[in-house]
Amino acid sequence: MKLVVGLGNPGMRYRFNRHNAGYLVVDRLALQHHISISQTVFDAHIGKGKIAGSAVLLVQPQTFMNLSGIAVRRLADYYRIDLEDVIVVHDDLDLPFLTIRLKAGGGHGGHKGLISIIDDLGAADFLRVRLGIGRPERKSMVEGYVLSPFSEEETTCLPRLLHIAGDAVADIISLGIQAAMERHHGKEYSTLIKED
Repeated sequence: MKLVVGLGNPGMRYRFNRHNAGYLVVDRLALQHHISISQTVFDAHIGKGKIAGSAVLLVQPQTFMNLSGIAVRRLADYYRIDLEDVIVVHDDLDLPFLTIRLKAGGGHGGHKGLISIIDDLGAADFLRVRLGIGRPERKSMVEGYVLSPFSEEETTCLPRLLHIAGDAVADIISLGIQAAMERHHGKEYSTLIKED
């Protein structure tokens, strides 16, 4: 079974914030693959189903971002999911908007959700799907920026971006991380999305 975790903060107040990009991708995956995220266990909303013929558990932790690892650890333990079968989808300040990057392992880049998951799992070797949200002009603006809604222009691009990010997750599941990286890296999604 694959554990696909979308990071975000619970509640309508945060629903369409940049920091909730991971939640939004998991919502899109649920829609695309007819998976109902209808259970709440271990401090998370979850849905069981299949993507590319593989059993998956879609997860949206219901703790706040900096405690995301609690739910991830409990679910991974309960379902006996190996680290290499954990896929975390999250926003990334270090990438421009409309950029998607896949990664196996690595650091946390200051992302509080990743810090929590690494701390609770005791390792960083899980897979990541990183959605670029860009950076504000000043470092002091970061917290307000990530907790603010996508701009009007960004919102028009969001449905297509979430669809592509969902496809990236499905490619990791069906092809493996290396083949999925080869398929997605280097693509100019900004051009493709804006032309749609």
